[in-house]
Amino acid sequence: MAALKLVAPSVPPEEDAIAIDVLVEADGWAAVPDAEAICERAARAALAACGDAVPEPCEVAITLTDDARIRVLNREWRGKDKATNVLSFPQPDLPDDVDAPQPLGDIIVALETLTGEARAEDKTAGHHLAHLVVHGTLHLLGYDHIDETEAEEMEALERRILAGLGIDDPYALPQD
Repeated sequence: MAALKLVAPSVPPEEDAIAIDVLVEADGWAAVPDAEAICERAARAALAACGDAVPEPCEVAITLTDDARIRVLNREWRGKDKATNVLSFPQPDLPDDVDAPQPLGDIIVALETLTGEARAEDKTAGHHLAHLVVHGTLHLLGYDHIDETEAEEMEALERRILAGLGIDDPYALPQD
């Protein structure tokens, strides 16, 4: 697996102003070397790319789970009774009178779907994990891909962030 590198933003966020908490909830994540560090670097890179849109201080929670757990969440929250690769749950803004870091939300990633997609797309699991965390982080900040214009904007930003991490374009078509 190629090492991920973080490209410094033009105005780096305060390191202690952004908390990234990664919880490994399911067995098997040891198959993705450095999964927790990859999640943190990818989330920080996405937040840095969004600059002033990121409140400081803030928190992001990332849970590394399995297909069984994400299927339950997908069914309960989206009405889709199937596993998916990543879910994002943005949190509402805290009231102005609350003196606490703003929780941006939760990102949940499913191991079996992630590794299956990585194999099928001839990517490393680590690179695919970074992509899913970047994608999920952008959802927490209000980006979406419901219509074509929004999808193109979000994908362009993902490509730029991932390139800064040394990861190839995840949307490029395979070479013939």
